Amino acid sequence: MLYLITGCAKLSPAARLTQAHDLAIQSGWQATRLQAGRFELLALHPPPTNTETLTLYIEGDGRAWLDPRTPASDPTPLDPLALRLALKEGLAVSAYLARPCQYVPDSIRAQCSAADWTQARFSEEIVDAMNLAVDAMKQRFGARSIRLVGYSGGAAVAALVAARRQDVVQLVSVAGVLDHVGWAQGLEVSPLSGSLNPADYWQVLQHLPQRHFVGGRDRQTGMHGIAGYLARFPPGLAPEVVVIDDFDHACCWEAAWPISSVSSDSAR
Repeated sequence: MLYLITGCAKLSPAARLTQAHDLAIQSGWQATRLQAGRFELLALHPPPTNTETLTLYIEGDGRAWLDPRTPASDPTPLDPLALRLALKEGLAVSAYLARPCQYVPDSIRAQCSAADWTQARFSEEIVDAMNLAVDAMKQRFGARSIRLVGYSGGAAVAALVAARRQDVVQLVSVAGVLDHVGWAQGLEVSPLSGSLNPADYWQVLQHLPQRHFVGGRDRQTGMHGIAGYLARFPPGLAPEVVVIDDFDHACCWEAAWPISSVSSDSAR
């Protein structure tokens, strides 16, 4: 969530885009560029076909930071886990949305500022752009309803988008952040001062079917990312939470996907 320094960090932004494209192409998917406000967003998806419900996977924050004090110059993920999950969905027609400023050429990313993937990563403008992208994908697939799945910081975006819409039939988070205030306090990191907080929208979301997956070994989000959100709901209306003891922030969601294969034997 904050930063990741591994051998993968040597991948250039162009190589990361190639990696995502290759994953999509191997499954017969294709790429579409969506203009959403001042942002150009990457969508990866199967050939459009009419479907009643479209499942949209929203990417995490990517490589937002180089270290705790230095924002990355490019937030493109080193490993697009949300895309990997989308490609394994299996239960419905699914597609993938990258976040603003990810997977774009330098000339386009120059229109972004580091705040767009750091303190203001869940700003009004960012959420508006993602909502426009959801509109475009819904129209492209002739869908009547949307199911949103957000990974890590993408969970916050998914929740904030869902709070604006009447056509979302389910909200799912994976290792997600749904209360960034509590998350920042719990991990003692800088607050996201320019961002909307999904926990503030609990009343709008309280009747929406939800399922939230948490890794028992996740030290990047874990329950810090969701506890404050859950605490807002009155008894009997709290969303379903599935804690999987052996999982962390990245492992082993892809192996366990799709949702139906995450068994009650491994969760609590």
